Amino acid sequence: MAASRFLSTHAQPTLAQLRALIAVVDAGGFGEAAAELNASQSSLSEAVGKLEDLTGRPLLRRSARGTVPTPAGLRAVAHARAAVQAAGDVLLAAQDDGELSGVLRVSSFRSAAAHLLPPVLAAFRRQHPAVTVRVLDGDRHRGQAGEQQVRSGQADIAFVESTEALGLRLTFLLQDDYLFIAPESRGPHPVTVEELATSPLLLSPRGDACHQRIETYLHGLGIDTSRATELDQDSVILGMIRHGLGVTVMPRLALLPVPDGLVLVPLPKPLTRTMAVAALPHRAGLPLIRAFTAALVDSLGDSLGAWPPDGADHSGAPI
Repeated sequence: MAASRFLSTHAQPTLAQLRALIAVVDAGGFGEAAAELNASQSSLSEAVGKLEDLTGRPLLRRSARGTVPTPAGLRAVAHARAAVQAAGDVLLAAQDDGELSGVLRVSSFRSAAAHLLPPVLAAFRRQHPAVTVRVLDGDRHRGQAGEQQVRSGQADIAFVESTEALGLRLTFLLQDDYLFIAPESRGPHPVTVEELATSPLLLSPRGDACHQRIETYLHGLGIDTSRATELDQDSVILGMIRHGLGVTVMPRLALLPVPDGLVLVPLPKPLTRTMAVAALPHRAGLPLIRAFTAALVDSLGDSLGAWPPDGADHSGAPI
């Protein structure tokens, strides 16, 4: 067997090589990665090639979907992300709390991005102008994208709708009630299971976590949701309801500020979601992540009322 087929015990990959592998995997091709990094395709190809020489096997292959990792590449890129992240964390860990800088990647689902993040971002920018906060889409994969992005190193923290997340540290924020929403002309009288079952339902798309939670709840009441109309935008759903075209079930946070022409009524049986912010346990104490989490909890305490009431972290791990 050729010597190149054996994993070297002396040579080690460089961070540049690891970053090149990550960039190509995330972008789906060398050209796309080069454009995102403002680098040349040849430099990325050379970096990945040297990494493949060190491992003695191909890490990427071309397919109909672009450039994708081989099985060895999938294993390698997970450790590449951890290594690059750890190298950056050396610098983050050495920062003083009052002089923070760098990039913080926050994964958020739609309602949190619309109603929780803006005041936090504004206050955080005033206090830490040298920090750039990037907001990532956390609505995909039935709301699990945020957790996956944190675990993979693509996000530093994420809003999640959960009381537990395997391998992640959760700081609980609040509990959000789901409500029945109908045209104002209906009046504020209690909603019945029969009304829910017979009214034209307007729901968020089937692929997101909110739809899944509502569908499970309604099925538990014996209500068939197969004829529900699915719409991407909350504003479209609420606009149609104002004109008497249906009803919906939606979390309170997604309604803020409450539009005119609607009536909000508690459901026949309570349905709530627990909202928290998640980080990897060994990274939760980094000054940048700790400061943003604290700013988020403080903002909720001032506006919505933090849950638990004291705004504390109840994950059992010290910050």
